[in-house]
Amino acid sequence: MQQLIQHGEFLSLSRTEPQRFQTPIQFELDNHTKVAISAPGIIEFTPLSSDNISTKHIVLSCGVHGNETAPIEMCDDWVKSILTGRLEVTHRVLFLFGNLPAMDIAKRFVEENMNRLFSGAHSEGEGCNNIERQRAKALEEAINQFFAHAQADEQKFHYDLHTAIRSSKNEKFAVYPYLHERRYSNGQLAFLAACGVKTILLSENPTTTFSYFSSRQHGAHAFTVELGKVRPFGENDMSRFAQAKEAITSLISREDFSPQVSMDELDIFRVNQVVIKNADDFTLHFDDDTPNFTDFTKGTVLASESGKTYVAQQDGEAIVFPNADVAIGQRAMLTVVPTKLETLDV
Repeated sequence: MQQLIQHGEFLSLSRTEPQRFQTPIQFELDNHTKVAISAPGIIEFTPLSSDNISTKHIVLSCGVHGNETAPIEMCDDWVKSILTGRLEVTHRVLFLFGNLPAMDIAKRFVEENMNRLFSGAHSEGEGCNNIERQRAKALEEAINQFFAHAQADEQKFHYDLHTAIRSSKNEKFAVYPYLHERRYSNGQLAFLAACGVKTILLSENPTTTFSYFSSRQHGAHAFTVELGKVRPFGENDMSRFAQAKEAITSLISREDFSPQVSMDELDIFRVNQVVIKNADDFTLHFDDDTPNFTDFTKGTVLASESGKTYVAQQDGEAIVFPNADVAIGQRAMLTVVPTKLETLDV
Protein backbone atom coordinates (compact mmCIF):
# COMPACT_ATOMS: atom_id res chain seq x y z
CA MET A 1 0.00 0.00 0.00
CA GLN A 2 2.84 2.36 0.84
CA GLN A 3 4.33 1.74 -2.61
CA LEU A 4 1.02 2.72 -4.18
CA ILE A 5 0.85 5.97 -2.18
CA GLN A 6 4.50 6.87 -2.71
CA HIS A 7 4.61 6.28 -6.46
CA GLY A 8 0.96 6.26 -7.54
CA GLU A 9 1.49 3.35 -9.93
CA PHE A 10 -2.10 2.17 -9.85
CA LEU A 11 -2.45 1.56 -13.59
CA SER A 12 0.90 -0.21 -13.86
CA LEU A 13 0.03 -2.51 -10.96
CA SER A 14 -3.47 -3.11 -12.38
CA ARG A 15 -1.89 -4.32 -15.61
CA THR A 16 1.08 -6.29 -14.22
CA GLU A 17 -0.18 -7.49 -10.82
CA PRO A 18 -4.00 -7.40 -11.02
CA GLN A 19 -4.25 -9.93 -8.18
CA ARG A 20 -3.38 -7.09 -5.78
CA PHE A 21 -6.80 -5.57 -6.40
CA GLN A 22 -9.03 -8.62 -6.67
CA THR A 23 -10.26 -7.85 -3.14
CA PRO A 24 -11.61 -4.32 -2.58
CA ILE A 25 -9.24 -1.94 -0.76
CA GLN A 26 -9.94 1.32 1.07
CA PHE A 27 -7.54 3.75 2.75
CA GLU A 28 -7.16 7.46 3.46
CA LEU A 29 -4.50 9.85 2.21
CA ASP A 30 -2.81 12.41 4.47
CA ASN A 31 -4.95 15.19 2.92
CA HIS A 32 -8.13 13.40 4.06
CA THR A 33 -9.04 11.95 0.69
CA LYS A 34 -10.63 8.51 0.84
CA VAL A 35 -9.37 6.04 -1.76
CA ALA A 36 -11.47 3.02 -2.76
CA ILE A 37 -10.17 0.41 -5.20
CA SER A 38 -12.86 -2.10 -6.15
CA ALA A 39 -11.01 -3.98 -8.93
CA PRO A 40 -7.98 -3.63 -11.21
CA GLY A 41 -8.31 -0.36 -13.15
CA ILE A 42 -11.19 0.96 -11.01
CA ILE A 43 -10.29 3.59 -8.41
CA GLU A 44 -12.44 6.17 -6.61
CA PHE A 45 -11.46 9.30 -4.68
CA THR A 46 -13.72 11.05 -2.15
CA PRO A 47 -12.73 14.25 -0.28
CA LEU A 48 -13.50 13.91 3.44
CA SER A 49 -12.47 17.35 4.65
CA SER A 50 -15.32 19.53 5.93
CA ASP A 51 -13.92 22.28 3.71
CA ASN A 52 -14.59 20.15 0.63
CA ILE A 53 -18.27 19.32 0.49
CA SER A 54 -18.63 17.54 -2.84
CA THR A 55 -21.63 18.44 -4.96
CA LYS A 56 -20.32 16.85 -8.15
CA HIS A 57 -19.82 13.19 -8.94
CA ILE A 58 -17.39 12.82 -11.83
CA VAL A 59 -16.48 9.71 -13.83
CA LEU A 60 -13.42 9.80 -16.10
CA SER A 61 -13.08 6.69 -18.22
CA CYS A 62 -10.41 5.79 -20.74
CA GLY A 63 -9.03 2.75 -22.52
CA VAL A 64 -12.41 1.32 -23.49
CA HIS A 65 -10.36 0.79 -26.64
CA GLY A 66 -6.94 -0.39 -25.50
CA ASN A 67 -4.87 1.34 -28.18
CA GLU A 68 -6.25 4.84 -27.52
CA THR A 69 -3.31 5.77 -25.38
CA ALA A 70 -3.34 9.55 -24.82
CA PRO A 71 -6.42 9.52 -22.54
CA ILE A 72 -4.97 6.51 -20.69
CA GLU A 73 -1.75 8.43 -20.06
CA MET A 74 -3.73 11.50 -18.94
CA CYS A 75 -5.86 9.51 -16.47
CA ASP A 76 -2.78 7.67 -15.23
CA ASP A 77 -1.15 11.02 -14.50
CA TRP A 78 -4.21 12.32 -12.64
CA VAL A 79 -4.37 9.19 -10.49
CA LYS A 80 -0.64 9.37 -9.71
CA SER A 81 -0.95 13.04 -8.79
CA ILE A 82 -3.87 12.40 -6.44
CA LEU A 83 -2.30 9.36 -4.77
CA THR A 84 1.01 11.16 -4.19
CA GLY A 85 -0.65 14.34 -2.91
CA ARG A 86 0.34 16.61 -5.79
CA LEU A 87 -3.35 17.11 -6.71
CA GLU A 88 -6.25 17.30 -4.27
CA VAL A 89 -9.78 16.62 -5.50
CA THR A 90 -12.71 18.76 -4.37
CA HIS A 91 -15.36 16.39 -5.71
CA ARG A 92 -15.88 12.63 -5.84
CA VAL A 93 -14.03 11.23 -8.84
CA LEU A 94 -14.13 7.70 -10.27
CA PHE A 95 -11.39 6.69 -12.71
CA LEU A 96 -12.10 3.71 -14.97
CA PHE A 97 -9.31 2.18 -17.07
CA GLY A 98 -11.40 0.11 -19.45
CA ASN A 99 -9.78 -2.68 -21.42
CA LEU A 100 -6.57 -3.61 -19.60
CA PRO A 101 -5.76 -6.74 -21.68
CA ALA A 102 -6.19 -4.77 -24.93
CA MET A 103 -3.72 -2.17 -23.63
CA ASP A 104 -1.17 -4.95 -23.13
CA ILE A 105 -1.40 -6.04 -26.77
CA ALA A 106 -1.78 -2.49 -28.14
CA LYS A 107 -5.05 -3.37 -29.85
CA ARG A 108 -8.48 -1.77 -29.95
CA PHE A 109 -9.93 -4.88 -28.30
CA VAL A 110 -9.14 -8.54 -27.68
CA GLU A 111 -12.32 -10.21 -28.95
CA GLU A 112 -15.09 -7.63 -29.24
CA ASN A 113 -15.54 -3.85 -29.42
CA MET A 114 -16.34 -2.94 -25.81
CA ASN A 115 -18.03 0.33 -26.72
CA ARG A 116 -20.90 -1.64 -28.27
CA LEU A 117 -21.52 -3.66 -25.10
CA PHE A 118 -23.12 -1.28 -22.60
CA SER A 119 -26.73 -0.79 -21.51
CA GLY A 120 -26.91 -4.53 -20.97
CA ALA A 121 -25.65 -5.55 -24.43
CA HIS A 122 -22.86 -7.48 -22.68
CA SER A 123 -25.38 -10.10 -21.56
CA GLU A 124 -27.37 -10.45 -24.78
CA GLY A 125 -26.94 -13.29 -27.27
CA GLU A 126 -24.25 -15.61 -25.98
CA GLY A 127 -23.97 -13.69 -22.70
CA CYS A 128 -20.85 -12.58 -20.82
CA ASN A 129 -18.57 -15.07 -22.52
CA ASN A 130 -15.46 -12.98 -23.25
CA ILE A 131 -13.13 -10.44 -21.66
CA GLU A 132 -14.83 -7.37 -23.11
CA ARG A 133 -18.34 -8.43 -22.11
CA GLN A 134 -17.31 -9.24 -18.56
CA ARG A 135 -15.45 -5.97 -18.21
CA ALA A 136 -18.32 -3.90 -19.67
CA LYS A 137 -20.63 -5.40 -17.06
CA ALA A 138 -18.12 -4.64 -14.29
CA LEU A 139 -17.74 -1.05 -15.48
CA GLU A 140 -21.52 -0.58 -15.47
CA GLU A 141 -21.68 -1.91 -11.91
CA ALA A 142 -18.90 0.47 -10.84
CA ILE A 143 -20.82 3.44 -12.23
CA ASN A 144 -24.07 2.23 -10.66
CA GLN A 145 -22.42 2.05 -7.24
CA PHE A 146 -20.68 5.41 -7.68
CA PHE A 147 -23.74 7.38 -8.74
CA ALA A 148 -25.87 5.71 -6.06
CA HIS A 149 -24.22 8.10 -3.57
CA ALA A 150 -25.33 11.22 -5.45
CA GLN A 151 -28.20 13.20 -3.95
CA ALA A 152 -31.09 14.28 -6.17
CA ASP A 153 -29.85 17.88 -6.37
CA GLU A 154 -26.22 16.97 -7.07
CA GLN A 155 -24.64 16.82 -10.50
CA LYS A 156 -23.36 13.68 -12.22
CA PHE A 157 -20.81 13.69 -15.03
CA HIS A 158 -19.18 11.06 -17.21
CA TYR A 159 -16.49 11.88 -19.77
CA ASP A 160 -15.48 8.79 -21.74
CA LEU A 161 -12.14 9.82 -23.26
CA HIS A 162 -11.01 8.42 -26.62
CA THR A 163 -8.79 9.02 -29.60
CA ALA A 164 -9.94 8.19 -33.14
CA ILE A 165 -8.55 5.59 -35.55
CA ARG A 166 -8.13 8.16 -38.32
CA SER A 167 -7.28 11.83 -38.42
CA SER A 168 -10.02 14.42 -38.45
CA LYS A 169 -10.63 17.77 -40.11
CA ASN A 170 -11.95 18.74 -36.66
CA GLU A 171 -9.26 17.16 -34.48
CA LYS A 172 -11.22 17.16 -31.23
CA PHE A 173 -14.93 16.42 -31.10
CA ALA A 174 -17.52 15.00 -28.74
CA VAL A 175 -20.52 12.77 -29.28
CA TYR A 176 -23.51 14.01 -27.28
CA PRO A 177 -25.67 10.93 -26.53
CA TYR A 178 -29.35 10.92 -27.40
CA LEU A 179 -31.07 12.71 -24.51
CA HIS A 180 -34.67 11.59 -25.07
CA GLU A 181 -36.73 14.26 -23.25
CA ARG A 182 -33.77 16.16 -21.74
CA ARG A 183 -32.28 19.38 -23.12
CA TYR A 184 -28.72 19.97 -24.26
CA SER A 185 -26.60 21.74 -21.64
CA ASN A 186 -25.04 25.11 -22.31
CA GLY A 187 -22.70 24.61 -19.36
CA GLN A 188 -21.47 21.29 -20.70
CA LEU A 189 -20.87 22.70 -24.17
CA ALA A 190 -18.84 25.46 -22.52
CA PHE A 191 -16.83 22.92 -20.54
CA LEU A 192 -16.09 20.91 -23.67
CA ALA A 193 -14.99 24.10 -25.44
CA ALA A 194 -12.62 24.77 -22.52
CA CYS A 195 -11.19 21.31 -23.23
CA GLY A 196 -10.52 22.41 -26.80
CA VAL A 197 -13.51 20.41 -28.06
CA LYS A 198 -15.57 22.73 -30.24
CA THR A 199 -17.15 20.22 -32.60
CA ILE A 200 -20.23 18.48 -31.21
CA LEU A 201 -21.99 15.54 -32.83
CA LEU A 202 -25.58 15.03 -31.68
CA SER A 203 -26.66 11.42 -31.55
CA GLU A 204 -30.36 11.03 -32.24
CA ASN A 205 -30.94 7.40 -31.30
CA PRO A 206 -30.26 5.08 -28.35
CA THR A 207 -26.91 3.27 -28.59
CA THR A 208 -24.87 0.78 -26.57
CA THR A 209 -21.94 3.15 -25.95
CA PHE A 210 -20.57 3.81 -22.48
CA SER A 211 -21.55 7.48 -22.42
CA TYR A 212 -25.15 6.72 -23.46
CA PHE A 213 -25.39 4.23 -20.59
CA SER A 214 -24.52 6.90 -17.99
CA SER A 215 -26.71 9.49 -19.66
CA ARG A 216 -29.78 7.28 -19.92
CA GLN A 217 -29.51 5.17 -16.78
CA HIS A 218 -28.33 7.89 -14.40
CA GLY A 219 -29.27 11.20 -15.99
CA ALA A 220 -25.59 12.15 -16.04
CA HIS A 221 -24.04 14.75 -18.29
CA ALA A 222 -22.13 12.22 -20.38
CA PHE A 223 -20.07 12.39 -23.56
CA THR A 224 -17.81 10.34 -25.77
CA VAL A 225 -14.88 12.73 -26.15
CA GLU A 226 -12.48 12.25 -29.08
CA LEU A 227 -9.27 14.12 -28.28
CA GLY A 228 -7.11 13.32 -31.31
CA LYS A 229 -5.64 10.38 -33.20
CA VAL A 230 -4.52 6.96 -31.99
CA ARG A 231 -0.78 6.76 -31.19
CA PRO A 232 1.32 4.10 -29.41
CA PHE A 233 2.15 4.54 -25.73
CA GLY A 234 4.87 7.15 -25.27
CA GLU A 235 4.43 8.64 -28.75
CA ASN A 236 1.71 11.18 -28.00
CA ASP A 237 2.43 14.88 -28.30
CA MET A 238 0.84 15.75 -24.97
CA SER A 239 0.92 19.47 -25.75
CA ARG A 240 -2.02 18.76 -28.07
CA PHE A 241 -4.06 17.67 -25.04
CA ALA A 242 -3.05 20.57 -22.77
CA GLN A 243 -6.42 22.33 -22.86
CA ALA A 244 -8.30 19.17 -21.96
CA LYS A 245 -5.81 18.37 -19.20
CA GLU A 246 -6.12 21.84 -17.70
CA ALA A 247 -9.92 21.97 -17.90
CA ILE A 248 -10.48 18.52 -16.39
CA THR A 249 -7.93 19.22 -13.65
CA SER A 250 -9.88 22.38 -12.83
CA LEU A 251 -13.16 20.44 -12.83
CA ILE A 252 -12.02 17.88 -10.28
CA SER A 253 -9.93 20.17 -8.07
CA ARG A 254 -11.89 23.43 -7.95
CA GLU A 255 -15.14 23.88 -6.06
CA ASP A 256 -16.68 25.59 -9.07
CA PHE A 257 -15.38 25.63 -12.62
CA SER A 258 -17.89 27.24 -14.97
CA PRO A 259 -16.38 28.40 -18.26
CA GLN A 260 -18.48 30.25 -20.81
CA VAL A 261 -18.86 29.84 -24.57
CA SER A 262 -20.71 31.49 -27.43
CA MET A 263 -22.63 29.10 -29.66
CA ASP A 264 -20.98 30.83 -32.62
CA GLU A 265 -17.70 29.24 -31.55
CA LEU A 266 -19.05 25.71 -31.93
CA ASP A 267 -19.61 23.47 -34.94
CA ILE A 268 -22.74 21.39 -34.30
CA PHE A 269 -23.62 18.34 -36.39
CA ARG A 270 -26.46 15.84 -36.26
CA VAL A 271 -26.36 12.25 -37.45
CA ASN A 272 -28.06 11.84 -40.82
CA GLN A 273 -27.29 8.19 -41.62
CA VAL A 274 -26.13 5.23 -39.55
CA VAL A 275 -24.54 2.79 -41.97
CA ILE A 276 -24.54 -0.83 -40.76
CA LYS A 277 -22.31 -3.46 -42.36
CA ASN A 278 -24.51 -6.33 -43.57
CA ALA A 279 -22.19 -8.25 -45.90
CA ASP A 280 -18.56 -9.32 -46.13
CA ASP A 281 -18.07 -7.29 -49.32
CA PHE A 282 -18.85 -3.98 -47.62
CA THR A 283 -16.57 -1.35 -49.19
CA LEU A 284 -15.90 2.31 -48.51
CA HIS A 285 -15.65 4.43 -51.65
CA PHE A 286 -13.01 6.86 -50.42
CA ASP A 287 -9.36 6.56 -49.43
CA ASP A 288 -8.40 4.94 -46.12
CA ASP A 289 -6.72 8.15 -44.99
CA THR A 290 -9.80 10.33 -45.61
CA PRO A 291 -10.24 12.36 -42.38
CA ASN A 292 -13.36 12.34 -40.23
CA PHE A 293 -15.74 15.20 -41.12
CA THR A 294 -14.74 15.18 -44.79
CA ASP A 295 -17.90 16.29 -46.63
CA PHE A 296 -19.29 15.23 -50.00
CA THR A 297 -21.76 16.50 -52.58
CA LYS A 298 -25.26 15.07 -52.82
CA GLY A 299 -25.34 11.75 -54.68
CA THR A 300 -21.71 10.80 -54.04
CA VAL A 301 -21.39 7.04 -53.41
CA LEU A 302 -19.87 6.62 -49.96
CA ALA A 303 -20.06 2.85 -49.48
CA SER A 304 -21.56 -0.27 -51.00
CA GLU A 305 -22.21 -3.93 -50.30
CA SER A 306 -24.22 -6.70 -51.88
CA GLY A 307 -27.63 -5.33 -52.75
CA LYS A 308 -27.15 -1.83 -51.38
CA THR A 309 -25.37 1.44 -52.10
CA TYR A 310 -24.97 4.28 -49.60
CA VAL A 311 -24.83 7.82 -50.97
CA ALA A 312 -24.62 11.34 -49.59
CA GLN A 313 -28.22 12.49 -49.31
CA GLN A 314 -27.43 16.20 -49.31
CA ASP A 315 -24.61 18.57 -50.13
CA GLY A 316 -22.12 18.93 -47.30
CA GLU A 317 -22.91 15.55 -45.75
CA ALA A 318 -19.75 14.37 -43.95
CA ILE A 319 -18.40 11.01 -42.81
CA VAL A 320 -17.44 10.10 -39.24
CA PHE A 321 -15.98 6.86 -37.83
CA PRO A 322 -15.79 5.00 -41.17
CA ASN A 323 -14.46 1.47 -40.66
CA ALA A 324 -15.09 -1.29 -43.18
CA ASP A 325 -13.43 -3.88 -40.93
CA VAL A 326 -16.15 -4.01 -38.27
CA ALA A 327 -18.10 -7.21 -37.72
CA ILE A 328 -21.28 -7.81 -39.71
CA GLY A 329 -24.19 -6.16 -37.95
CA GLN A 330 -22.08 -3.36 -36.50
CA ARG A 331 -21.91 0.29 -37.48
CA ALA A 332 -19.45 0.88 -40.30
CA MET A 333 -19.93 4.64 -40.63
CA LEU A 334 -21.95 7.65 -39.60
CA THR A 335 -22.84 10.52 -41.88
CA VAL A 336 -23.49 13.92 -40.36
CA VAL A 337 -24.81 17.30 -41.43
CA PRO A 338 -24.51 20.76 -39.82
CA THR A 339 -27.29 21.86 -37.51
CA LYS A 340 -28.16 24.47 -34.87
CA LEU A 341 -29.15 24.21 -31.22
CA GLU A 342 -32.18 26.34 -30.45
CA THR A 343 -33.09 25.41 -26.85
CA LEU A 344 -30.46 24.85 -24.18
CA ASP A 345 -30.52 24.12 -20.48
CA VAL A 346 -28.16 25.97 -18.16
